[in-house]
Amino acid sequence: MSIVSLLQTTLLLGLISSLTVLALYVSYTCLNVCDLSTDGAFTLGACVGAVTALAGHPILSIFAAMAAASISGFITAFLQTKLNINSLLAGIVVNTGLFSINIAIMGNTSLLNLNKTKTIFTMVKDLLKGTAFEEAYAVIIATAFVVIAIICIVLFMKTRLGLAIRATGDNPRMVQSSSINPHMTTIVGLCFANAFTGLSGCLLAQSQKGVNIDIGVGMVTVALASLLIGNTIIRKNSSILKPVSAVLGAIVFRLVYTIALRLHMQAYMLRLISSVIVVIALAGPYIVSSVSGFAGKKIKNRRRNENA
Repeated sequence: MSIVSLLQTTLLLGLISSLTVLALYVSYTCLNVCDLSTDGAFTLGACVGAVTALAGHPILSIFAAMAAASISGFITAFLQTKLNINSLLAGIVVNTGLFSINIAIMGNTSLLNLNKTKTIFTMVKDLLKGTAFEEAYAVIIATAFVVIAIICIVLFMKTRLGLAIRATGDNPRMVQSSSINPHMTTIVGLCFANAFTGLSGCLLAQSQKGVNIDIGVGMVTVALASLLIGNTIIRKNSSILKPVSAVLGAIVFRLVYTIALRLHMQAYMLRLISSVIVVIALAGPYIVSSVSGFAGKKIKNRRRNENA
């Protein structure tokens, strides 16, 4: 594979996975809920999208995948808000249950082949055939969906409901005292976020011309690492720049993956790399502040000794 093709594939995977990162931005950053059902919701979107495309409805598959993942988000939020189950446990329970549901959706099989199926990607490829954009058709599709997703998130977060969701993440008691139901905002926020997770899974399945039951394993770690990387790249707290930073983080993360593969690292080591990146991104600021604080104390002690 040439360098150009490799970079194009990396960009494509980064853009597609960035939709899941954007979902995590809404749930984790804005709503302050760590949704551990992301892996299952991603696979659910891929399965529903693949089955709908196999039925001859490639465009409908996009909306079906988003709707299915939104229902998953609703169930997770319902367990948290109405049944008073811890958010982490609710995500784990839903993620576990989705494994069986995804198998059932796929027709009691763990693998679906889309090689001869009409998808969004094959439709656009046919439209761009013979043009200068024919080779980059997949990246164009992914970029279009990412741009639309960013616009939707930015506009939604500026609405009254979007502001209520952000306020719920900051201080749910204050929101409740303002006659806003935090349970409702949590449910809407997780449904909205999971829709992008389902879209991400659907696009990955159709771009790879297939889906297996393990397609979403580790996505929550990848998305979290990408989100943290993006926050490091762009530190400004802007309603527009934050979603953009999430996309950049996803692309950088995939680039790290690609470099690791080019260095002939074993595929099973990639999840370890994901975990290490998350640890570095989370503990990095603390380590830097600790080192700088230690260095500052050392300089002060040295000056005291010199003055003495």
